[in-house]
Amino acid sequence: HVQLVESGGGSVQAGGSLRLSCASSGSIYDTMCMGWVRQAPGKDREGVAAITPGRGRRYYGDSVKGRFTISKDNHKDILYLRMNNLKPEDTASYYCAQAKSFRTTLTPSLYKYWGQGTQVTV
Repeated sequence: HVQLVESGGGSVQAGGSLRLSCASSGSIYDTMCMGWVRQAPGKDREGVAAITPGRGRRYYGDSVKGRFTISKDNHKDILYLRMNNLKPEDTASYYCAQAKSFRTTLTPSLYKYWGQGTQVTV
């Protein structure tokens, strides 16, 4: 049974920074694409960052490129999202997710396992 637990959300002023963490258990952590997906009230889910297994190639949505950084600690099975220069439009619930395959994707429907989400308010 895969469990993903996010932490690190909160309220921050525009221009500030936050780091989200996602601890996983029961997952095949480094064999599937991992990502962060957000959802603002009244809006569709949006994939913001993804990282491949193994070499850890990173991919970002256009709205966060240059500001967000996804990383992972394979020894601890923790996924991170560092968010800099936060903007009001970044306000959303952020979810850690594990994809259905090793292929990189930012498409929310291609993720299989989800955490409970953590709120970020800018």
